[in-house]
Amino acid sequence: MTTTDLDLDVTEVEQRLLARWPETRIAPSLERIRAVTDALGRPQHGYRSIHITGTNGKTSTARMVEAILLELGSRVGRFTSPHLADIRERISIGGRPISPDGFVRAYREVASAAEAVDRESPTPLSFFEMTVAMAYQAFSTAAIDVAAVEVGMGGMWDATNVIDAPVAAILPVGLDHVDHLGPTRLDIAAEKAGIIKPGALAVTARQTPEVEQLLRAHADAHLARLMVEGRDFGLSGRRASGAGQIISVNGLAGHYSEVPLSLHGRHQAHNALLAIASVEALLGDVIPLDALRRALGSARSPGRLEVLPGTPAVILDAAHNPDGARALAAGLSDLGPRPTVAVLAAMGDKDLAGMLAALEPVVTTMICTRNSSPRSLSAHDTAAVARRVLGTDRVVEIDDLSDALVEATSTAAALSEEARVLVTGSVVTVGEARRLLGL
Repeated sequence: MTTTDLDLDVTEVEQRLLARWPETRIAPSLERIRAVTDALGRPQHGYRSIHITGTNGKTSTARMVEAILLELGSRVGRFTSPHLADIRERISIGGRPISPDGFVRAYREVASAAEAVDRESPTPLSFFEMTVAMAYQAFSTAAIDVAAVEVGMGGMWDATNVIDAPVAAILPVGLDHVDHLGPTRLDIAAEKAGIIKPGALAVTARQTPEVEQLLRAHADAHLARLMVEGRDFGLSGRRASGAGQIISVNGLAGHYSEVPLSLHGRHQAHNALLAIASVEALLGDVIPLDALRRALGSARSPGRLEVLPGTPAVILDAAHNPDGARALAAGLSDLGPRPTVAVLAAMGDKDLAGMLAALEPVVTTMICTRNSSPRSLSAHDTAAVARRVLGTDRVVEIDDLSDALVEATSTAAALSEEARVLVTGSVVTVGEARRLLGL
């Protein structure tokens, strides 16, 4: 080990990871990640896991699974991606981001195995593969009981899929990453079904009949059980409240009435439902109601319909596809009809027109900008699409995100005391906005 290796810190580790293939460059295979985890002694097999896939809502669901299990006294690890501000957010242990020392230690332990795999493989380990291996190794070092693991993309060939999870959770399957996963919902569902392991119990949100049939066929072929929202478990009640909402749930094992959920939007109620069913599936038992109320009443999911109080109020939401934008629009309606000034920066490979069409009914003014990612669509190109959807008078074009936030605040203030600011379009956009807002 060199002196430089001895002096490693989180920033240096992140730079080394970023020097690898980015998350957006995909070479579908589990060979590389298996080779690394095999060299590490298969750390991912030392604890039980709940594996979570779907098009939207994975991070929020993983956080709620984590919150419930922590309240029940389990030692929990959580892997989610991407991060908003700090790379250590991706690996949580005991409800907190991994410590700087723990992050560096996990990198050191994985790096030597990765170097050997890189020498033997025509394709080097990617940024994402490395962070997955680091998470599994860190969870093993911390002697966790359960891991809540979010799929990065798809499922079957995703690097997270070297776990042997007894529970698979499948959120609604929509159209996203079609260049990698296929052009139809069935193509995408076939990839996501790949996380259902032999003998596992899978819980799924409501899907189209064709997607549900595909999931059931995959489960049957692997002697796994498939439990479906609306048939085997479901929401029995929901009402919005100032702090979020109150839900009642018919779970797999029990009924849970009047559970406070500190997250806004009908979609978060359904994410909570899937989190509850996933934990019940893991436990094979009912969740104590008081523990569930405490867990979901204090659950947090930054950047997901996150409301920052103030004048004007600022809402941060990482919606980045039409399904996510529709859920966001419904969530805004849940919060009450108010003039809304939106700041939007999206990636160039997304269905921007579909996102804008979903947001058009709930947005007063759309400020089009860009984020710092090289994949970000320019403010000019974003505004061109926005004008076709919203009309010229409702669209403003500002190149810099910081300037766009300032303009949104002043525009909202001029509209009314009730007006609010929305920041959306990408996880990167929301993460940068949080930093600019001092969060």
